[in-house]
Amino acid sequence: MVTKTDKLLKEFINLHPKYIDLSLNRLDYLLKKLGNPHKNLPPTIHIAGTNGKGSTLSFIKNILQNNNYSVHTYTSPHLEKFNERININNKQVNSKTLLRSLEYVKEVNKKKPITFFEITTAAAFVLFSKYKADFLILETGLGGRLDATNIIHKKLISIITAIGIDHEEFLGKTLKKITKEKLGIIQNSKNIIIAKQNKEVDNFIYNKLKNLNNVYYFNRDYRFKIINKKQFIFKFQKNKKTIRRPSLQGLHQIENASTALTTAMLLKENNYQIKLSLLGKSIYNTKWPGRIEKVKFKNKYIIFDGSHNLSGADKLNKYLSETKIRPNVIFGMLNNKNIFEFLSILKKNIDTLYPIKIPDEQNAYTQKEIHIISKKLKLDTVIIKNLTTINKLLMKNPNKYILVTGSLYLIGKIRKNYL
Repeated sequence: MVTKTDKLLKEFINLHPKYIDLSLNRLDYLLKKLGNPHKNLPPTIHIAGTNGKGSTLSFIKNILQNNNYSVHTYTSPHLEKFNERININNKQVNSKTLLRSLEYVKEVNKKKPITFFEITTAAAFVLFSKYKADFLILETGLGGRLDATNIIHKKLISIITAIGIDHEEFLGKTLKKITKEKLGIIQNSKNIIIAKQNKEVDNFIYNKLKNLNNVYYFNRDYRFKIINKKQFIFKFQKNKKTIRRPSLQGLHQIENASTALTTAMLLKENNYQIKLSLLGKSIYNTKWPGRIEKVKFKNKYIIFDGSHNLSGADKLNKYLSETKIRPNVIFGMLNNKNIFEFLSILKKNIDTLYPIKIPDEQNAYTQKEIHIISKKLKLDTVIIKNLTTINKLLMKNPNKYILVTGSLYLIGKIRKNYL
């Protein structure tokens, strides 16, 4: 059923400027007309990076909530409905409140050209300023320096998660250029946390920020040191602490959890009440749908993973190698992504590929286009146009594992069928 919110969001898409000038001018103008809600926000934790932003945000949110703090959060994209992007005081925004905010910004904007992310971010800021909370955690949409979320002027902590190649058409074609854009969020930040990076990115960031005394680097001066990843044992204040591994799958989630724990330590040092005894529970119980999410369905295990870039493919491949799972794969991807390299990384750890065009997504690879690439890679590929028929075949297949990957948009379209 199409709701009023759905119709309004579609109208926002049609406001998209004919020319994207990659600046914050449009949003700045709108926010001024809205009364500058972005200048009246709770203490803010801002997160940029290529991968791990949402997981890191979820870990931090869970730690804060378990310590009785109220938290607003802003994430993107959503899986099934837009409400997922905005949490107010620990709860997903209800449809009535969301619609009211969207209608308000629409009225104030007066049909002026603006991107979908900019105008919806303005609506989120209106809500975050209206309802009080102890913290706001913001996830960037794309990049950092010119991302709509970066229009806020004061941040308690800025976090840079793992950086890789993605959105090259906007951020640049090299890791250094992309990293420079992501680092754009650190201005006006009281503290800066740099998560685990590859050597090139780590050295680049260190050389850029080495003269700042408010930066904390993974494996250099984190508030604790990981001793054993398998059991997630870390050293803190001269004592060994053991935390159960995150329920989120994949060894990379230990790195994301480590970033969240460092955030907790910094907050504690800044006189926020953080109980160390609650950290283990907070990390273990964190959920983040669509990111190596394993679900039991009838006699099968379905793994949903919205990886869509090469760094994500690498992490997914390591998980498959680690668990010795070789699944059948339902695969779809937006056509601005590097599908050949993505499938090349997964090739040795997948069984049969079932390509699908992402439903209702105009800018997605067709089955034929995916098949042309899979043939070059000599992947066993089966073309079946109907998703229902694919499901029936996979249910009869002796392989117990089905992986759905290539896009969060794909996950959002079909995940509900298996829950």
